[in-house]
Amino acid sequence: MSFTWIVSCSALGLFLGMLIFSEAGRKIGIARIARDPKGLAEGVGAAGAAVFGLLGLIMAFSFSGAATRFEDRRHLITAEVNAIGTAYLRIDLLPSDAQPEIKALMHQYVDTRSTTYLNASDQTAINAKLAKAVTLQSEIWTKALIACRRSDAPTQAATLLLPALNEMIDITTTRAMAAENHPPLVVFLLLGGLSLIGALLVGYDSSTNKERSWFHIIVFAAIMSMAVYVIVDLEFPRLGMIRVDAADQLLIDLLKSMS
Repeated sequence: MSFTWIVSCSALGLFLGMLIFSEAGRKIGIARIARDPKGLAEGVGAAGAAVFGLLGLIMAFSFSGAATRFEDRRHLITAEVNAIGTAYLRIDLLPSDAQPEIKALMHQYVDTRSTTYLNASDQTAINAKLAKAVTLQSEIWTKALIACRRSDAPTQAATLLLPALNEMIDITTTRAMAAENHPPLVVFLLLGGLSLIGALLVGYDSSTNKERSWFHIIVFAAIMSMAVYVIVDLEFPRLGMIRVDAADQLLIDLLKSMS
């Protein structure tokens, strides 16, 4: 089952759940009014304000964090492309006979990196690509180090090339960690739980009306479930509808420039 299907079903489930909780809250309110002619219990408004205030706060932080992490992941791809491009250009500082082999390895490396997250749902394939990238990194580093130590290598070769290669290697770890950086599951559960409780309070508060206001209830449930869907989709930009795949084109363009 695809990620989009799972998240869509979860959002639909939240929507239906909010409708059910709203109806349950209305029935509880009607039963309360039937028992007590004075009406609903006092303090309901304050409780609702507290719940919706907390819900709004958590939703704002969740959306802001998800959007920030989404942009960070795109910027990291750009940063990696720049690091690889810089390192590739600085290979020209090495002796001419040492350049072709290292450039060929760099070409393989970029080809591997550009397809690492092509199928984000297949973690086995991702791990295989990451392992291959680590092997290529080791080969590139070793051969560059040997070339820099040659007597005919310019003195600035090691000073300029090795730090660039080091940055190129380090950013792969940063990207891997960024891909795994998500809020704890309890945050999403709390967001869904507060949405259901909010719907319950809305239904309870509307029990004084003789007729149900389905329009307001449906709009409220739809907006909340859609907002939760977007937050979750932003958190996993390789699996859902909101994706960072377009940024991978930079790596593909870099690979073409190396040919």
